[in-house]
Amino acid sequence: MPSWTDHAIWWHVYPLGFTGAPKQAEQRVVHRLRRLEPWLDYAVELGCSGLMLGPIFAAETHGYDTVDHFRIDPRLGDEKDFDSLVEQARERGLRIVLDGVFNHVGRSFAGPREFLTDRAFEGHDRLVVLDHGRPAVQEYVAGVMDHWLGRGAAGWRLDAAYAVPADFWAGVLPQVRDRHPESWFVGEMIHGDYAGYVERSGLDSVTQYELWKAIWSSLNDRNLFELAWALDRHNGMLETFVPQTFAGNHDVSRLATRLEDPRHLGHALAILFTVAGIPSVYYGDEEGLTGLKEEREGGDDAIRPAFPETPGERGPVFRLHQRLIGNRRRHPGVVRARTKVDHLTNRTASLTTADVRLLLNLDDEAQVIDGIEVPPHAWHLA
Repeated sequence: MPSWTDHAIWWHVYPLGFTGAPKQAEQRVVHRLRRLEPWLDYAVELGCSGLMLGPIFAAETHGYDTVDHFRIDPRLGDEKDFDSLVEQARERGLRIVLDGVFNHVGRSFAGPREFLTDRAFEGHDRLVVLDHGRPAVQEYVAGVMDHWLGRGAAGWRLDAAYAVPADFWAGVLPQVRDRHPESWFVGEMIHGDYAGYVERSGLDSVTQYELWKAIWSSLNDRNLFELAWALDRHNGMLETFVPQTFAGNHDVSRLATRLEDPRHLGHALAILFTVAGIPSVYYGDEEGLTGLKEEREGGDDAIRPAFPETPGERGPVFRLHQRLIGNRRRHPGVVRARTKVDHLTNRTASLTTADVRLLLNLDDEAQVIDGIEVPPHAWHLA
């Protein structure tokens, strides 16, 4: 894994939603991608070191139904808009990771028909699974990666990696790394053997859904034993790779909606930024936005909203993110360090990662944890 990822903290943005692009594909080119540029200083102010972008390539609707991986979606602009974003980000020290949807494509995919199977992805009739057993598909995907890394991207988030045979990536990534040795590759894994998949595929990292679930679920149930169990699993993963950690993304209800007690928002964020991993902040979470994902057509709209042309006044949740990210940057050893649980009850815990100690109290009364009194429903960095 490239060394720069030890300091990476991503601002995760879904561009089609962020820029207010239409839901359906258009042929007319509208330069909406440039609407991200006035927000780059905001990302730096937040403490992030890069943008993790959702799909930006030509697609039929939501971007995960790609039709041409070599073309910017006309709803977002063109290659000049991409080049401008890369340059503006580079001037601020921000890297860009792209979302590569290489498990499936849209029905109107522009590539060869023989690249496609006759299978729809997870019952979505408009999403056709690529034939990963074909060497030509490996070459195609490697060519796409090479093209955009050559234009300035720093890495790839590989959508639905869990559905792609690990040996497919093992065939693609070495040839891409030969040309771009400093690139980073993270796969979307929801369940399964994370460490085993990383070893077999050659990926640098995968998304840590186990920890994501444990963070909000343990707080809602006031059962910190669930968090401790997940952290023990997390520690084990670190023997193989550094997971990509998050408290929200484009596919799940927002953290502020998930949490049943708003007093525990700080607890969730404190956990995210004081345990090992390569963390991301999903755009809007840093302002405490709410949004419920629903299993229906258009059910993602609430969690993929349009943003204004320029940032407004920073709120208290933004400042909390700033504080926690700043603390993490002062303790760089956290990124790969195991978390030790020094004290644990259902409602209280003391977690030590490298030289950072986090005390959690979910109780209705003040509790003394490791000799420090922590107020009701509060947390403390020691």
